[in-house]
Amino acid sequence: MIDWQVATSTGVRWVRPGPQVSLAEARKVVSELRQLAAAVAEPVHAVTGLPGSADDGKVAVVDRPGWIKANVDGFRVVLDPLVQRMAAAGNGPDPGSMISAVGSRVTGMQAGLILAYLAGRVLGQYELFLPPDPDSPSESAPAGRLTLVAPNIVMVERELDVDPHDFRRWVCLHEETHRTQFTSVAWLRPYVQQQMTDFLLASELDPASILNRLRAAADAVAGAVRGGESESLIEAIQSPRQRAILDRMTSVMTLVEGHGDYVMDAVGPDVVPSVAEIRAKFTARRGSASRVEQAIRRILGIDLKLKQYEQGSRFVKAVVDEAGMATFNKVWTSPDTLPTKDELANPHSWLERVDGAGAAAAGPPITVSEAAAANGAGLDAASGQDGAGSDTARPDGADEDGAGSAPDAAD
Repeated sequence: MIDWQVATSTGVRWVRPGPQVSLAEARKVVSELRQLAAAVAEPVHAVTGLPGSADDGKVAVVDRPGWIKANVDGFRVVLDPLVQRMAAAGNGPDPGSMISAVGSRVTGMQAGLILAYLAGRVLGQYELFLPPDPDSPSESAPAGRLTLVAPNIVMVERELDVDPHDFRRWVCLHEETHRTQFTSVAWLRPYVQQQMTDFLLASELDPASILNRLRAAADAVAGAVRGGESESLIEAIQSPRQRAILDRMTSVMTLVEGHGDYVMDAVGPDVVPSVAEIRAKFTARRGSASRVEQAIRRILGIDLKLKQYEQGSRFVKAVVDEAGMATFNKVWTSPDTLPTKDELANPHSWLERVDGAGAAAAGPPITVSEAAAANGAGLDAASGQDGAGSDTARPDGADEDGAGSAPDAAD
């Protein structure tokens, strides 16, 4: 399906270099990001009421090529077993055929170019799917890893002209929220993986279906270039069965992304003194892209991700304001308590379904300081996550230790 070596080499070859910094500054940025990734755990737990957990606290601070290599590794973990299942079922060309060889290289180049584009925009992510750890006796895959893309963080903090230390902490809050979500809610990671598996296995590979979806993809690209409302490529090429699955995937990702966006602001000036200024400038930056950039966003579905941040954050805020964080956290009970697409647009309908008459009984939300005091812990309490075993990278685009490793978009 995809030649991963071609994807990696193409992405690394075409990715743009990061901002220029001195070696001393680069090392300082890497060190600070690691420290902040650990320090923000306590305020995230205080705001969300989620415990976090069994995650071993790995943190990777990478450059742009490192982010590409890490994401290719993650894609392989998810996609390679599916490709084998599809081949065994007779769906797709013979793996040893010329069609398969040429097609996999073409898709590898396409994937690499997309990764090269995204690698210059992603600030960080919590990696759900990692390859087995060769240093582990069982060679089992780690639970997950918080990854920060140092050159992009430096680039954006300079563009926004904000306090760099506050901005770095703000970004870490978002990613730590994702780690807290997926390590606190045991069913969430396998649920996301199952939706991805179902989506890919629901592909229709007969010639007529492929032709219709290629036409839809062409229409989507044309619409994006014209600047009108149009589907992204992933929306255009999906089969009818995939549409229902994509709705479920979109709902859960809207929730987790919106929850992360809500928390990074809800901590308030106690944790990030200039949070209001950062949010205002960051939001303005998201809306200031050129027409070409906007077309690329629509084609790749990045606009959809930005809408997820906004709609998800509005949903979380509305529920917390009306019913409190404890009631909102019922969303993590099971897949059945996740909001539907319609409920994300109408939070009160979710409250009526999940909480019933109890929705109006909660008091107003409390501040981070109040939550931390109630928990008997200060905001500066360390989580014990020192990033041991993680990779490092210089913000100028070169790995500090020569090893590549590994989203949330900066746009």
